[in-house]
Amino acid sequence: MPKKIIIIGASSGIGRRMAEFYAERGERVAITGRRLALLQEMKHQYPENIEYGCFDVTGKENIYHIQSLITKLGGLDILVISAGNGEVSKDLNWDIDKMTVDTNVNAFVEIANWSFNFFVMQGHGQLVTLSSIAAARGNSWAPAYSASKAFQSIYFEGLSIKAKRLKKDVTVTCIEPGFVKTKMAKGNKVFWVVSVNKAARQIIRAIDKRKRKAYISRRWWIVAKLFKWAPYALLKRLG
Repeated sequence: MPKKIIIIGASSGIGRRMAEFYAERGERVAITGRRLALLQEMKHQYPENIEYGCFDVTGKENIYHIQSLITKLGGLDILVISAGNGEVSKDLNWDIDKMTVDTNVNAFVEIANWSFNFFVMQGHGQLVTLSSIAAARGNSWAPAYSASKAFQSIYFEGLSIKAKRLKKDVTVTCIEPGFVKTKMAKGNKVFWVVSVNKAARQIIRAIDKRKRKAYISRRWWIVAKLFKWAPYALLKRLG
């Protein structure tokens, strides 16, 4: 039976490619984004498998739109939070930092909180977020971005523990990609860049395996461990 999946933030990048892969294997997918033309293009490409909702997650109607998409799909098995803001804020620009927090923290936690409770009430489901390897430590080029991704990763760890304590069949999956070849791959040191295709395939594989945490590509777990234990003096040189 086809799975019913919502991907928040799927008009481009990793979210879009994931939606395409899911649609190609016969799943029912609802996608969201701010650019109506791109969403309609996806619907035209996969008319039987794609539904869409055009809205900005920093608005005030996220839950209304998600509920509407659940109705269109006839249920929900997986919700993926792919929407995010990743602008570099080298000069500590307030407008950039505010948009980052509004998107990666405020909108994220509203959607994650509601979706987790929905799955708990339903008795099953999988909640996924695309966090980042940047969650490991602070970074001078994008301090708000790193902090927001740390928030996402830690929040999802808490939700995973909560699901276990509630003894519910709810899987909470946190994906931490390194550099992926999208418009968000910015910064002063970009290496080990993977294609959007490779990233999307590995993320879907991790979701299928119901993993709690996965790094994309897999070798980035090494960087995550090194960053976590690196002394501050070294971080000053790197970030």
